[in-house]
Amino acid sequence: MTTSRHPSVREFPIADSGAGPYGITIGPDHAIWVTLVHAGGIVRMTSDGEVRRYPLDESASGPSVITPGGDGALWFTRYRDHRIGRITTDGQVSSYPTPTPDAGPYGITAGPDGALWFTESNSDRIGRIGVAGGPQVEAGAEVKEFPLSQVEGFPSAITAGPDGALWFTLNQANAIGRLGLDGEVRVHPLPTAGAGPVGITAGSDGAVWFVEIAAGQLGRITPDGRITEIPLPDRAARPHAIAAGPDGSYWFTEWGANRVGRLDPDGTIREYDLPTPGSEPHGITVGPDGVVWVALETGAVARVEP
Repeated sequence: MTTSRHPSVREFPIADSGAGPYGITIGPDHAIWVTLVHAGGIVRMTSDGEVRRYPLDESASGPSVITPGGDGALWFTRYRDHRIGRITTDGQVSSYPTPTPDAGPYGITAGPDGALWFTESNSDRIGRIGVAGGPQVEAGAEVKEFPLSQVEGFPSAITAGPDGALWFTLNQANAIGRLGLDGEVRVHPLPTAGAGPVGITAGSDGAVWFVEIAAGQLGRITPDGRITEIPLPDRAARPHAIAAGPDGSYWFTEWGANRVGRLDPDGTIREYDLPTPGSEPHGITVGPDGVVWVALETGAVARVEP
């Protein structure tokens, strides 16, 4: 594996340095949507850097991960006030409490059944919000929770897998979980002790990919539970989030190294330095054009073109 640090990287300021851009995704309107975890807001940014900010009803809500829903809106977790949020592309915000108090919802993804599925980091549960056949709408709220067997497992990121199940990381239990739509849960321990899995994404190869923040590795798990781990050149890079590219590559943030990394289909790892020192890259998303967008703790969004 080799490294290369000569990409085209541009940073767009979207908030002050204390706002904490964190989760990031591309919406159904083709804009970039970002959560402000410290400031309690959602930002919509166009590809040329035009920014519009939508404050939430509580600044201490802690909006974290954001994802498009099948209803044409964006859905996000509110980690600090234990709610699931929804924002339309014109900025209309609503939210729904988790049945379990102090659940700490964190990761969220659109499921194969049209509902939104999320992790409850504090309560060791996976949640589902929706109605039969589609996402939740203003009328007809329904939230279900599926308990996990891991105590203090800290379920973190979640994705819809290629096999039609939900896959999630268990950060403190050092494992990858699989939840079928029938409620069956399987847990796959990682080979490396204390690896600390966080980000996870469905792959184009029929597997699921994830990052190990404490071990400085990428991971791959097949539907039958076979796990492969790939060390990064810098084992102290602290990879945090991961996203699949349209060309079979995988992009990930290196929180501890101030870089964005890319795993090519041939196994080559390339690392891109971010221009601003101490950026603390968190969330990452890849557009259908292959352009990568990264949320930076410094109050900006980075655009990376390989």
